[in-house]
Amino acid sequence: MRIAMIGQKRTGSREGGVEVVVGELARRMADLGHQVTCYDRMGEGAPSEPYEKDGYRIVPVKALDIKGLSALTSSFAATRAAIKDGADVIHYHAEGPCVPLRFARSADIRTVATIHGLDWQRAKWGGLASKYIKFGEATAAKCADALIVLSRGNQEYFKEAYGREATLIPNGITPEADLPAKEISERLGLTQGSYVLYLGRITPEKRPELLVEAYKQVKTDKRLVIAGDSSDTDDYAVALKEAAASDPRALFTGHVEGNLLSELYSNAYCYALPSDVEGLPMSLLEAMSHGAACVTSDIPECADVLQGCGLTFPHGDAGALRDVLEGLIADSAQAERLGAMARDRAINGYDWNSVVQRTLALYEGVA
Repeated sequence: MRIAMIGQKRTGSREGGVEVVVGELARRMADLGHQVTCYDRMGEGAPSEPYEKDGYRIVPVKALDIKGLSALTSSFAATRAAIKDGADVIHYHAEGPCVPLRFARSADIRTVATIHGLDWQRAKWGGLASKYIKFGEATAAKCADALIVLSRGNQEYFKEAYGREATLIPNGITPEADLPAKEISERLGLTQGSYVLYLGRITPEKRPELLVEAYKQVKTDKRLVIAGDSSDTDDYAVALKEAAASDPRALFTGHVEGNLLSELYSNAYCYALPSDVEGLPMSLLEAMSHGAACVTSDIPECADVLQGCGLTFPHGDAGALRDVLEGLIADSAQAERLGAMARDRAINGYDWNSVVQRTLALYEGVA
């Protein structure tokens, strides 16, 4: 089968959950003998010509490097290229990139859309961008041959808002061995169990500022490590660092990957995700798979993943987050118990091979 992937920035990168998911799907589908082409956004430092990676093909397409326009322009260019390349199925990822899906349908190409979250709700987008993303959502709901969502809440949303049945296929996880605190000790001065970890994009809907506010009131000498980059949210990232400047325990690492990333997961006392909006957070699954005790907001997209294998607090409530963190830090036995439960749930409940097989079956089902 000739499969096209559209919507990601750079396949297999750590820029966001979409990039991780597309990389896993592409590599595993290629291993099964399918011809997979990923249409990545052309950008600074990225190749401008097609190339092979892990058995699949990457074709860079032009995109305007302007906030709100990059996904728009690249998805149209990618759709044109995929139609020209004779794809059997085009798999769109995220809501905004789904707008040109109609053109693929008119070319008699099967279309599948994965909604990684209700992106129009994200605070970083203004009115016009939010409306465009909502239009992409409606296009996917009304025109895609198959619709995939990552959470029960999003499945219910599409049923209520559009009368559209969506298939629930959550993301998978690739278990990795825990690593001792070597690089994080040398570069960041961190040791095993000496910090609370936030790992994700520095964006308003993920609410790292709520975590910073709550942590200022937590009585502990453990560091608060905030790992990740902004995503069209540079002003917000600057404001967050200014808000944290008065707390010497706060440590911003910027983007992390490779062994540094694995070490951060492996040695964290606990992981915290205070989001208001999520699809299915890959960093939560990864933290769980490393046996980290997890604290998240009580939004269904997080609480459904934890299923009692972690702690939640009412989203947006800094005082409640403070209390949960303070209680967990004071009870290392509870942290160890929750971490073990989380590891077992992640490894046994979120398997990439199952995700790939169910996705391929969906492709076949819309033939």
